[in-house]
Amino acid sequence: MKVCASLPKMKLPGQEEFEVSSACENVPTGELDSGPGSGPSPDGPSDTDRGELGVPKDPLLFIQLNELLGWPQALEWRETGRWVLFEEKLEVGAGRWSVPHVPTLALPSLQKLRSLLAEGLVLLDCPAQSFLELVEQVTRVESLSPELRGQLQALLLQRPQHLIQPTGTRPCQGSAHPREASHSEEAPLKEQRQNPLRRKLPPGAEAGIVLAGELGFLAQPLGAFVRLRDPVVLGPLTEVPLPSRFFCLLLGPSTLGKGYHEMGRAVAILLSDPQFQWSVRRASNLQDLLAALDAFLEEVTVLPPGRWDPTARIAPPKCLPSQHKRLLSQRREVQGSSARHGALAEDRYGHWPQAPSPELQQTGRLFGGLVQDVRRKASWYPSDFLDALHPQCFSAVLYIYLATVTNAITFGGLLGEATNGAQGVLESFLGTAVAGAAFCLMAGQPLTILSSTGPVLVFERLLFSFSRDYSLDYLPFRLWVGIWVATFCLALVATEASVLVRYFTRFTEEGFCALISLIFIYDAVGKMLSLTSAYPIQSPGYPAYGCFCQYPDLGGNESQWTRTEPKDRDDISSMVRKVLGDFSSVLAMLLGCGLDSFLGLATPKLTVPSEFKPTLPGRGWLVSPFGANPWWLSVAAALPALLLSILIFMDQQITAVILNRAEYKLRKGAGFHLDLFCVAMLMLLTSVLGLPWYVSATVISLAHMDSLRRESRACALGEPRSFLGIREQRLTGLVVFILTGTSIFLAPVLKFIPMPVLYGIFLYMGVAAMSSIQFTKRVQLLLMPAKHQPDLLLLRHVPLSRVHLFTAIQLACLGLLWIIKSTPAAIIFPLMLLGLVGVRKALERVFSPQELLWLDELMPEKERSIPEKGLEPEYSLSGDSEDSELMYQPRAPEINISVN
Repeated sequence: MKVCASLPKMKLPGQEEFEVSSACENVPTGELDSGPGSGPSPDGPSDTDRGELGVPKDPLLFIQLNELLGWPQALEWRETGRWVLFEEKLEVGAGRWSVPHVPTLALPSLQKLRSLLAEGLVLLDCPAQSFLELVEQVTRVESLSPELRGQLQALLLQRPQHLIQPTGTRPCQGSAHPREASHSEEAPLKEQRQNPLRRKLPPGAEAGIVLAGELGFLAQPLGAFVRLRDPVVLGPLTEVPLPSRFFCLLLGPSTLGKGYHEMGRAVAILLSDPQFQWSVRRASNLQDLLAALDAFLEEVTVLPPGRWDPTARIAPPKCLPSQHKRLLSQRREVQGSSARHGALAEDRYGHWPQAPSPELQQTGRLFGGLVQDVRRKASWYPSDFLDALHPQCFSAVLYIYLATVTNAITFGGLLGEATNGAQGVLESFLGTAVAGAAFCLMAGQPLTILSSTGPVLVFERLLFSFSRDYSLDYLPFRLWVGIWVATFCLALVATEASVLVRYFTRFTEEGFCALISLIFIYDAVGKMLSLTSAYPIQSPGYPAYGCFCQYPDLGGNESQWTRTEPKDRDDISSMVRKVLGDFSSVLAMLLGCGLDSFLGLATPKLTVPSEFKPTLPGRGWLVSPFGANPWWLSVAAALPALLLSILIFMDQQITAVILNRAEYKLRKGAGFHLDLFCVAMLMLLTSVLGLPWYVSATVISLAHMDSLRRESRACALGEPRSFLGIREQRLTGLVVFILTGTSIFLAPVLKFIPMPVLYGIFLYMGVAAMSSIQFTKRVQLLLMPAKHQPDLLLLRHVPLSRVHLFTAIQLACLGLLWIIKSTPAAIIFPLMLLGLVGVRKALERVFSPQELLWLDELMPEKERSIPEKGLEPEYSLSGDSEDSELMYQPRAPEINISVN
């Protein structure tokens, strides 16, 4: 029988860029070098479950097992295992460390360890200041004669052997000849300082040492557990020169099997558990230590014998379970049980009774929300520029610039076709630069990228067709529509209508995001297929030239087939992999341009206007308010403006809701009212200048945010990097739009970029956004047999037939939106987007609240009713349920584009 010690997730103190933990106040200064990349992080500390519950944070503990080998010939200490969060075993034959894995151990080893500690020596807050003093303390046992005590001290002072693998060199073993360590040898060795493992451990980390083995001259087992009052570097005892806090000695006569080896692993696994470590750091006597061990035994999982392979290593999970419930029990010990029920109601179901964010609370005053947004964002304004001083921002600028230029050219060309040359590529470049730069400087959420969007383009085409059919002057008519739209949007800002975005649940967001993604995919594939006539695809044995970019298959097209491959190669240093990962899209584009130029392929190139003048001959940059139109048309323009206002509000605010979700961990808050105000003012400006209308672009904005992801740098061995948030600033967007404006004068350089490469960016962003939403996963369930379906959490609580029904309704809504967008009835397209909220409201009559909780989200009225009525049985989860553990999991971003 095996015990599976499934260790919980433990975020490292000072994880993001080695933030210094305040818990290392007792570490002697000068004992440790700071190591590469150390120092306080400008991004601020990341919260953990322990910090949120008010429990003090402890330094990270590195545990090392040194085993006594060679009895009875030549005794030597050899490091055979190490732990931070997961276990690494020494593979002696291969001369390397194993991959990190979840530790498992035999249940009797824990029971024997408990008996040995209960009868052995336990020293808490030991005042020893050196390894020699520590050895003298643990050998002061009455059962040892002076002769045995001397032999044991000499044996303990022998220098152990470590397997240190410096980067790019052969494994470095410690001294093959045991030597005794004196006071002069307490200083860390050169091999210890050069150990690359140090870069994985943040400043303030401490060590725990476990010495275990069989010793023939001992008549009875000898066990000692020591907690040092002040952590001390114990010379070459550890492979990394860390100050040691814990020391455990397990020695005894020869036994059958691996008794002491397994007991040593048991101690190491206990110390690697954050809850046991928290308890033992605060233990005051032996009873507290044994109580912590008993609490650990109550929570371990037993694997029955004969049902699994003991030699198999359990890989670390991609997402570790939260320590929420265990931390609540600790908080009850620290603060008392008075706050237990409040904490459970707040944290266990935190995503049900959540109060609306401050940005979405009504003030009851005209423009009250706008004033609050301005005050809130003003305090962050200086940091919005200082936080951009990071190399990652440079990569984001290059990537989003190319995506923005592609969007401007593509929509500029489509707009020129839709308006018969009234607007074109130059207006698209100029409008993108002016509107985007102004928005980045003044908006509440500067990470938003303004651009022409598919729904707005559809409305522009309908407006031009109406003007042509009734012999109206298009640009003056469009000017009055823009004036009315700005007026209606200002009225929405004044009345704080943006608080209605609380009714935009995931059902509405996914429908809108899926529609925009399909527009991206459809346009990219359509453009690629339209090239087949002028630039036919080369067939095998056919001598004619052809386009290098082919129809996207499993490997992607030219602009994407080199993405992210370097990240999986072990022979490249982490720094090089990080750089290649940040610039992978840019490098892929440069490679595509280089191959196109080297092979001399006849592919269509990027066309950029070389003269700064309007596309329509004979018109100036300012649009006349009337032209040849009658005066009453300025009043009649209010009707189409009302429909466009609904479209602008939905397009802008759905994108804002997606970008400002709590999963992205934004620190500076949103600005729904301020963003809509800026869009209204830019609508007025672009209408006067005859430039395209701009609104938040969902896909490009998500790509912008994802290119600015912050992830932890110092990770436990085997633990994946954790998402820490977004690098919030204004400079990347501002530089992108400035570069877009100057692109008119970079025509000699930009003309070498093949259009298929840019279409590849378009296609990638659409596919990435489409494939990462839950809606796509549920669509896949429709075509998947039940036995092959993934173990999704929603499938444990909602019958499969109900999941399929919900998905079918979403598919029907998406199909209806696409049909209306593609027909002359597209004039009511904005109303259909608004109708998604109504459809979601009507679903409450079809699905129960619990089903909607797992499939979507609850409406604000339902959220408010839960605290009033209390948790009904159908909502509650058993305290010991496996699913109740998963309810504590931090929610990942629902719509995410993996750019870097």
